Amino acid sequence: MNGPFQTAQQLTATALPTEFEVLAQPPLLLPGEHLDHYQALRQAIFADLAPRSAIEWLLAIDVAELSWEIQRYRVLRHKALEIYRQKAIEAALRSIDMIGIAPEFEAEAEYYTLQNALSWRIDAVAASEIDTRLARYGFDQHAINTEVYVQAREIFVLFEGLLNAAQTKRMLLLREIRNQRLAGGRRRMDFP
Repeated sequence: MNGPFQTAQQLTATALPTEFEVLAQPPLLLPGEHLDHYQALRQAIFADLAPRSAIEWLLAIDVAELSWEIQRYRVLRHKALEIYRQKAIEAALRSIDMIGIAPEFEAEAEYYTLQNALSWRIDAVAASEIDTRLARYGFDQHAINTEVYVQAREIFVLFEGLLNAAQTKRMLLLREIRNQRLAGGRRRMDFP
């Protein structure tokens, strides 16, 4: 199943046979996902696995689906970490900007802290200025990364569980394809 990378012409050689198209439902893509990316991944997997029977095609379809899910989980995990990075910036700004603020001005100061963190996310100039100011107070990128992971620990564990489960399922399916082929080869040798 592992081998040299195949060219585009070789990848098109193993297409889902028409009689098996009913086995592969249309993909359920999320906004921002691209059908051509999904199809390219699926086609590469089909070409690499080269299914030989209906059972192998079912397994290959599932391998492709799980591979797509794994990519999806990685992208979503990264996006979640980006969101939590803004929250980490908020927390760092809060720890340096809110010290000594009179209680009657806390709500307004909190508003500006939130605005600064949003500016950090969407404005490169503001981000550079905020990063420099945070660094003066000892909040380097490693400190911010630590805060990101502390705040995102539950969602990070969720995505790690999803990734591990999908990867385990994919490995089991690949093993099953191998077992199907080994069993088929033994049947052919047993019954000439």
